[in-house]
Amino acid sequence: MAVKGAHAELGTVTPNLMVRGGRKAIEFYVRAFGARLLYDSAMPDGHGIHAHLRIGQSIVLVTDERPPSPEGMMLGVAAPESLGATSTILELYVDDVDAAYQRAVDAGAKPMMPIRDAFFGDRFGWVLDPFGHLWSLATVVEELTPEEIRERMAVAFQGRGPRS
Repeated sequence: MAVKGAHAELGTVTPNLMVRGGRKAIEFYVRAFGARLLYDSAMPDGHGIHAHLRIGQSIVLVTDERPPSPEGMMLGVAAPESLGATSTILELYVDDVDAAYQRAVDAGAKPMMPIRDAFFGDRFGWVLDPFGHLWSLATVVEELTPEEIRERMAVAFQGRGPRS
């Protein structure tokens, strides 16, 4: 399925991050992750924005959260801040994860998991952006086969029972 017109830059699946304070979110993503603003527009009622950002080779949309419409024609969409949780981790692969992690923290992200080398061949860590979205920043340090990853996972989780 080809995507045409004004949306040609979008992939077939494109994340749309709901936030409180869309303009501040755009500024943060530019500082923290080197995002480039491709498009932004104020919502017709003047409350909030919708934007398209390029981060590396990917497009990420940013939209201010909105309550359900009074007439019921639009569902409400909430930011993680409103929900008190997030259900998604955004994976961002970079050339230098240590520098990217520090840049994100310096821009206002909260460190959640320090950078470390992982059994699956990546050096990675997690940060929580100021809008409640969790980002896993990573650099591939070893190209591993699925079998090598399974073997290393078995060793890494040895002695841990199943979660209930």
